[in-house]
Amino acid sequence: MTRAISLREVTKVYPRNVVAVDRLSLDIEPGEFVVLLGPSGCGKSTVLRMIAGLEDISSGELFLDGELANHKPPGERQLAMVFQHYALYPNMTSRENIGFPLRIETPHADISPRVGEAARMLGIEDLLDRYPGQLSGGERQRVAMGRAIVRRPKTFLLDEPLSNLDAKLRNRLRTEIATLTRHLGVTTVYVTHDQAEAMSLGHRVAVMRDGVLQQTGTAREVYQLPDNVFVAAFVGTPRINLLKARVNAPLGGRLSIDFGKQRLVLPEPLSPDHQLLRIQMGRDITVGLRSEAARIGSPEEMRPSEALLNGVVEHVEFQGHETLVHVSTGARPAEVDGLEGPRLPPADRQRRNRRRGGGRLARLFGRQPGAPAAGAPERPRELPASSPAPGRIADGIVLRAPTDFPFRTGERVPLLLDLDQLYVFGGDGRRISPAPSRVPTLDR
Repeated sequence: MTRAISLREVTKVYPRNVVAVDRLSLDIEPGEFVVLLGPSGCGKSTVLRMIAGLEDISSGELFLDGELANHKPPGERQLAMVFQHYALYPNMTSRENIGFPLRIETPHADISPRVGEAARMLGIEDLLDRYPGQLSGGERQRVAMGRAIVRRPKTFLLDEPLSNLDAKLRNRLRTEIATLTRHLGVTTVYVTHDQAEAMSLGHRVAVMRDGVLQQTGTAREVYQLPDNVFVAAFVGTPRINLLKARVNAPLGGRLSIDFGKQRLVLPEPLSPDHQLLRIQMGRDITVGLRSEAARIGSPEEMRPSEALLNGVVEHVEFQGHETLVHVSTGARPAEVDGLEGPRLPPADRQRRNRRRGGGRLARLFGRQPGAPAAGAPERPRELPASSPAPGRIADGIVLRAPTDFPFRTGERVPLLLDLDQLYVFGGDGRRISPAPSRVPTLDR
């Protein structure tokens, strides 16, 4: 079946050898809604602009409906793009803004029926005679959407269209966009750094980092089975708990995960996923635990799939429908580079790569110094005790609790961890457990 959009090893390099997108391959089916998700500066908007023809492709191939489109002019691609900043003409009414593309394509045709149809879809019939300066931010964005819809394109390209709106309006328009695109059945590529939008809108989510595609899958797949520690850390609220640890697997003894001050003893017999941890004996690993995978309860309440740690309540956040509890366990936290803020300049990335083993070996495998391998994040770095990870207590585990949480700050509590929801990442950041499709070997 012909893909609506197909990117094959697409790369974008700006002057001074700045690699914005690195060998990205992605197929999008007709009628599919795909979200490009990643932090600011990861290259997702550049991908969208290359699809639209607003940026030249440095290398690789772009196919639209099976036809090579690398050098096809933007006007011939049958695409409609909605920008973050509306891009409405201030001297035109909403009616004129929506109908402007049709005026250019068919100057003498009667465009009123199509403008009216687009306005009805978006619920802005009573705004058609107003100018952009007389509209709110949400109303302007609806007009911008109407200008895209009226062309009846084959593909919508949406570049962070809701980022300038307040939270309540974003939630409402998010639902409207999902309903509208489903009704129209049009292929949609949506760029955002907001994971809530990505998880709720897309048929598939494509997570990017430093110009490299990290993982593609449904929202559930990306959340529940992250390929690497970056995807695990970027997707999910509150952020996944990441702890430095080491595997202890003595001959004839029970396998455990050593967090420094405490050990998590795994129950026998070991599950197939946990059997893989024996390969990591004596190696540093990163353990990931989402907030719903931990609960406070007595050892007598422990289920067969749970293990026990002890902790101290450090902070309690009342959220209305739930409570987030920060519990200190004495474990060493791990932080992943690149979750917030723009990417490092090329020179800084090269220095960072050399510190982490780049160089001749990286070039041997066809990777430029300073550029991450496809799908592989950097190794998580351990933070000093005086430098907590952004947005979390330095050595705490954040867990969800009922609103009537009975414990206070400073109290010691038993933590019951669900081992079926325990993530383990190796030194290269790739997921070891639950088992990936490619099982690691003894020498890796």
